[in-house]
Amino acid sequence: MTEPPVLLSTDARGVATARLNRPAVGNAYNAGLLDALIGGLTDLAADPAVRCLVIRGAGKHFQAGADINWLGEVAAYPPAENYAASIATTRAMQLLNEFPKPTIALVHGACFGGGVGIVCCVDVAFATPDAQFGITEIRVGVAPTPISTHMINAIGLRHTRRYALTGERFDAREAERIGLIHEVVPEAETEAKLAHLLDAILLGGPNAIAMTKRSFLGANDLLLDERQIAMLAHEGWTQRHSPEGREGTSAFREKRKPSWYPTAHPPATHSKV
Repeated sequence: MTEPPVLLSTDARGVATARLNRPAVGNAYNAGLLDALIGGLTDLAADPAVRCLVIRGAGKHFQAGADINWLGEVAAYPPAENYAASIATTRAMQLLNEFPKPTIALVHGACFGGGVGIVCCVDVAFATPDAQFGITEIRVGVAPTPISTHMINAIGLRHTRRYALTGERFDAREAERIGLIHEVVPEAETEAKLAHLLDAILLGGPNAIAMTKRSFLGANDLLLDERQIAMLAHEGWTQRHSPEGREGTSAFREKRKPSWYPTAHPPATHSKV
């Protein structure tokens, strides 16, 4: 029997864990993982016994972005289905960002695209020294619109402009420097660090925490309304469905440079100052 793409559990203290569970593909998301994440977040948010949420990745990686094979399939969908796929991505990020209880991400290995979006949407993020990050959507001809508002909230417009427009990869220390994660924690110390943080959270009043979080987001215009969600999803699906989006996903699957990459480079020039 196939395991679910997201494993959910809650311990006796009310600490819920959502473990992304597609380790064979680096926990890359597809429709099944998005649906499971949306359903899980909705149920956990409504459960009064849940005090906080920890997000982990199964296997070697935290979350490697979108499943490239699924992206290729979605690019060929008719408009309504294509839009629905973008709505699912946007909705999952909104639900995580507005989750009424404290959220924690423990990052290891690869954290690309939507994985970065998850980290931007949680309240606290730790990463092990081996973690590698990248906002890599433009490399396959698609736009990271479902996570755009959350990236700017987490790391600011300046850093978002650099990393979302270049697709560069960066390490855990750089992620800490730009504010994407709070701390780099050695793997052997992760569980102790998590235990200390959970104890601090559980000392807080649940209703006070929910009110504080909602106030922070609302007062700073960080709660998405349905019009904003629709706009972000529309921008995402139209670029993915475009000839450039289709070429980008095909090039990635075929392990070749996309057609927009120059085949010839200008000779180096030198100038005297």
